[in-house]
Amino acid sequence: MAEGAIKLGGKKKKSTIMDMVKEILPDGGNLNACLTCGACSSGCPATGLVGMDARKFLRMAALGMDEEIMKSDWPWMCTMCQRCIYVCPMKIDIPQLIFNIRSRRPRDQRPKGIVASCDMAMKGETLSAMGTSVEDFQFVVEDVLGEYREAQPEFADMEAPIDKKGAEFFLNQNSREPVTEPDEMVPLWKILHLAGESWTYGSKAWAAENYCLFIADTENWKKMLHKQTDMMHELGCKTYLNTE
Repeated sequence: MAEGAIKLGGKKKKSTIMDMVKEILPDGGNLNACLTCGACSSGCPATGLVGMDARKFLRMAALGMDEEIMKSDWPWMCTMCQRCIYVCPMKIDIPQLIFNIRSRRPRDQRPKGIVASCDMAMKGETLSAMGTSVEDFQFVVEDVLGEYREAQPEFADMEAPIDKKGAEFFLNQNSREPVTEPDEMVPLWKILHLAGESWTYGSKAWAAENYCLFIADTENWKKMLHKQTDMMHELGCKTYLNTE
């Protein structure tokens, strides 16, 4: 048998994942909509990991191989980038299938690091997966800004505002950077400064990544989004600028 071939079992099983496949097909489509052309796999960053790719995964779902799919770690390697949808001639929503499969895994069996990051983010006002407080974030931003203003005179009037009312852009930030790599925040400040744009961080809900999305924790995913949009509306910003 060829390497990576799908091994079929004996009698056909009733498939609940098959129902998921049918739900993600375009209007009027059926399982024959997948041409097995491989376009989805060609641009997928997770192709080849643990011997899997998007085309093979979709065919396993269509063949009713629920048990094998639920045991696979591959769904957690998908970045949800949606390249597969973009290139698929049939526009089959594979990331939605991946999300649905993740949500079926008991929470205590989902990747522990991502679960812990989601839980940590939900504990604080900043939504930081690193647990950074409002006060710590403000201190780091002000400290780094002061250093760069002094070291680089051409940016002496650069700003990194927090809770500025009426700014055009509401900017968020990766949780890790203020804690371990604060200098990584500065390049975007410089771009916005040179472009003459009006922007601000929020003292709350500034964390950019949403780990709850990646573990398919829909309830907390929605809570994070509401906190972010509430902060943006409170400040009267017009555009949400997502750095992740």
